[in-house]
Amino acid sequence: MTPRLLEQFLALTETLHFGRASEAANVSHSALSRSIRQLEEAVGTRLFDRDNRSVTLTSEGRLFESYARSALDSWQTIRQQLHADTDSLEGEISLYCSVTASISILFDLLGRLRPAYPGIDIKLHTGNPELAIARVLAGDEDFAIAARPSVIPRTLAFRPLQSSPLVFIAPREHAVAEIPARVPARDKEAWKPVPLILAESGLARDRVDQWFKAIRVTPRIYAQTSGNEAIVSMVSLGLGVGVVPKIVLDNSPLSAKVKIWPVTPELEPYHLGLFTQSRRLQNPLVQAFWDLTVP
Repeated sequence: MTPRLLEQFLALTETLHFGRASEAANVSHSALSRSIRQLEEAVGTRLFDRDNRSVTLTSEGRLFESYARSALDSWQTIRQQLHADTDSLEGEISLYCSVTASISILFDLLGRLRPAYPGIDIKLHTGNPELAIARVLAGDEDFAIAARPSVIPRTLAFRPLQSSPLVFIAPREHAVAEIPARVPARDKEAWKPVPLILAESGLARDRVDQWFKAIRVTPRIYAQTSGNEAIVSMVSLGLGVGVVPKIVLDNSPLSAKVKIWPVTPELEPYHLGLFTQSRRLQNPLVQAFWDLTVP
């Protein structure tokens, strides 16, 4: 059960598509199929259910996925330790973050990584930032850039990188009539007609809900999104008032079409940082990237 077989298995777990997985693993479709059959014969059970239209992990496959990630991590760690005297780190680390974080934060980190460690490659995944910590906890990623929650899971290490205010935003033009220039925080009647565009879940939504609860106002929610960038887009069209981290607004191509909508009291800011599993810091590749984040 070689590292290469495990890497091919994980490529298929990530894509659930033999064509895309074989391309990612740089093998032919038939070679990938043989590798999966070889693994299933070795463990004595089916790891995937597959037909002509779909591929899904079995319950045994999900259990084996956890083993495969742990085994590859251990393999990479011991390889680097055995060759530590060469002072040359080579290999791959994975990182998950939002598109905004990849522009505003990751750009600088990767600019430090390449000159210092040209042999370390980054596998970058972007998506909903609310999934970031869960992906690190599940072992899907070595690192994630995300907002610090109220309680950090004890198995995670966190390093702060940047703070960002959490702000209300309104359209500059073409606003619906219900959006006034400013609403006094505790004016319940003034808040009633204001259409709000909010994240459907996550840290920002929790803080907005707590804010309205504190001022004893029941907000009128017009729309909910799974990403902050979509909130800026909808607000720019004049559909309502939104709440986003200012870092998202600063990096949005639509920033000129919206304005910060002043409210008091202000919302609690975001504290963005890098997360990894504490145990993974034993891996020299992971430790090297972690050290680059020291101011």
